[in-house]
Amino acid sequence: MPDPYPYDESARLVAEEIAGDNALALSVGELSLKLKRMVEGEFGHVRLRGEISGYKRATSGHVYMSLKDENAVIDAVMWKGAANTLPFQPQDGVEVIATGRLTTFPGRSKYQIVVERMELAGAGALMALFEKLKAKLADEGLFARERKKPLPFMPPVIGVVTSPTGAVIRDILHRLEDRCPTHVIVWPVKVQGAGSADEVAAAIRGFDAIAPGGPVPRPDLVIVARGGGSIEDLWSFNEEVVVRAVADCAIPIISAVGHETDTTLCDYAADLRAPTPTAAAEIAVPVLADLRLTVASHRQRTERCARRYVERGRERLEAMARLLPKRDQLLGPQRQRADEAGARLDRGLERRVTLARGGLDRAGAALRPAILERQVERGRYRLAATWRLVQSLNPDRILERGYARITARPGGETLSSAEAARVADTLTLRFRDGTVDVAVDQAGLERPAPKTYDKPKREPKADPSQPSQPTLL
Repeated sequence: MPDPYPYDESARLVAEEIAGDNALALSVGELSLKLKRMVEGEFGHVRLRGEISGYKRATSGHVYMSLKDENAVIDAVMWKGAANTLPFQPQDGVEVIATGRLTTFPGRSKYQIVVERMELAGAGALMALFEKLKAKLADEGLFARERKKPLPFMPPVIGVVTSPTGAVIRDILHRLEDRCPTHVIVWPVKVQGAGSADEVAAAIRGFDAIAPGGPVPRPDLVIVARGGGSIEDLWSFNEEVVVRAVADCAIPIISAVGHETDTTLCDYAADLRAPTPTAAAEIAVPVLADLRLTVASHRQRTERCARRYVERGRERLEAMARLLPKRDQLLGPQRQRADEAGARLDRGLERRVTLARGGLDRAGAALRPAILERQVERGRYRLAATWRLVQSLNPDRILERGYARITARPGGETLSSAEAARVADTLTLRFRDGTVDVAVDQAGLERPAPKTYDKPKREPKADPSQPSQPTLL
């Protein structure tokens, strides 16, 4: 039975150099270096056509992606300097032609192309990118009608984003001057080539960032303008950064990019699209002469309407005046009623005076002297009785029977209790024929205080048969 594991002298445990063997052992690094030199020497400059896949831009600014077709895939890298000069924004699925050099990446045993320049693979690829970006932004609502802002009727300040050296700005300024002179602020930008999209977007954001009332007036309207050209020439206005700047601007924007048949994504995002830059100036402001003519026409129509209104009122008033009755017809019945009322008034006054005179005569006849004397006697008797009642109520009448009335000083109020007398400083004893002042202490009454008092006049006794008061006749 043959040995299943025959001994092979060529298989050794430890590698040894064999005389005459030209295949010397190479390190991995040496092999990678030789491959790199060979690949770069053989493919120092290549152009590849393929579809972008896995596009990614690192924070360093370098771009990493893959180029593929239906048969193969190759990695690609684009350094920051070259990526910044791209005239468009690469996206996955876009077919491009990349120009660069082939090299290897020893760290992963892979080969890749270092792209120095990248272009869209024909107009078809450019339109595909256009439609793809348009659909993406439309899904986000950047082209929605409800986002559109109304344009001001006569903006005092207009901002223009365009090239300062082209014919576009001259056309806009001349057209504005002819129609309605206004204040124009131009933000100069590149409108084509590398970096133009970023400049246009920065200009739009710059206008939007101007604060009202500052040293630089804030525009009331912005015009983004460029002359005509191919789709490649106008591509800066299809870039996403420009479209988003237009959509986010709080100031109304008119897009006037290219000719009437040219359409960019900037047109969709703007509040209004103008077919040409000159048309944008015409849309921005009205014709001042037309406004003056319109105002004059309105003034004339207003004056005619006012005059016609007055004339119609006068005609209606005259027509109504002709229908009214004459003055004598209107006032005749009232005059007659006034005369009748005057006559009745005279008769009424005479009757009233006659009745009053008769009543006076009857009252005078009733006033005989005997009746008057009885009335006077009755009044005298009532007066005497009232006076006697007053005399009986006089508190000093009781003093004639030996009583005294005690009053306190100061104040003079009459005291009716011993307690009230003790708290008084000085007491006055009023007798029939005068008063005496005494001092008071807590023990009671002391000796009378020496004081001279006046003897009151003695009142005459009243005669009962005669009244003591004057008789009123």
